[in-house]
Amino acid sequence: MAVAFIFPGQGSQKTGMGKELADAFASARAVFDEVDEALGRELSDIIWGDDDAALTMTENAQPALMAVSMAVVRVLENDFGVKVKDTASYAAGHSLGEYSALAATGAFSLDRTAKLLQTRGRSMQHAVPPGEGAMAAILGLDLAQVEAVAVKAAQSGGVCEVANDNAPGQVVVSGHKEPVERAAELAKEAGAKRAVMLPVSAPFHCSLMKKAAEAMSWALGEASETPPCIPVVANVTAKPETTPSEIVANLVSQVTGRVRWRESMALMAAEGVDFFAELGAGRVLTGLVKRCAPGAQGMAVNTPADIEALAERLKG
Repeated sequence: MAVAFIFPGQGSQKTGMGKELADAFASARAVFDEVDEALGRELSDIIWGDDDAALTMTENAQPALMAVSMAVVRVLENDFGVKVKDTASYAAGHSLGEYSALAATGAFSLDRTAKLLQTRGRSMQHAVPPGEGAMAAILGLDLAQVEAVAVKAAQSGGVCEVANDNAPGQVVVSGHKEPVERAAELAKEAGAKRAVMLPVSAPFHCSLMKKAAEAMSWALGEASETPPCIPVVANVTAKPETTPSEIVANLVSQVTGRVRWRESMALMAAEGVDFFAELGAGRVLTGLVKRCAPGAQGMAVNTPADIEALAERLKG
């Protein structure tokens, strides 16, 4: 069995996530404490509170999701002896999840990753004035069809670009609100099963995020230059990377660039990966495994029972 560890992105957050882990394992609790200290505020109170709106704020959701993923990693490594470098052939993460993958593989320290994601969340949130941007999920059309729809929608003015190529038949467009809404209607006319406007606070992964990319270029310029212990598949290239300078360049490009998740999963499957463990909140990526990597298996891992089951499976 060849294994890849994959890490969820924004949208997987849920209040209370990671609390069961923190209560059960000191190593998990230490992750949340380290993140709180790095940020100089009690993010864990937001994660484990009951204010969904506060957790959904991009500057909170991004480091929070990374913290949950890293709590799973720490428990696997410290309490069950499952080491990333000895277990997985690849790591990858969806959007902010790429930072989780880099933290899990030792390329970035935990405190540095938390600070980077807080900066990333804030800069993405403020790159476009509220109400000017939008995103829409197009279901049932292939990538080429959605690309054509996006081009047509932008012809009347404004930005509309493919932001996420998540799986066959699941593509997200991003940009100014009006052309994105036009794209949703055009997609339905082109035969899409559904075209859904997404409840997001900003148009991520499109050229409107240029200011956020500039902010991340500055922030990442101070990131450590430690190679990951296993290759991390980059969102914007869908290729495995271990060179620190290339990793940083890819993360800057990722802010305005397309998340090529379908291709990333296909690449890992073509390299022999037949088991994908999603470490962190939710199970969104696990749900995409069969669509992106037919024949492979997926497993969502975010509770003590999940971790125990994964450790048994990997050691067995």
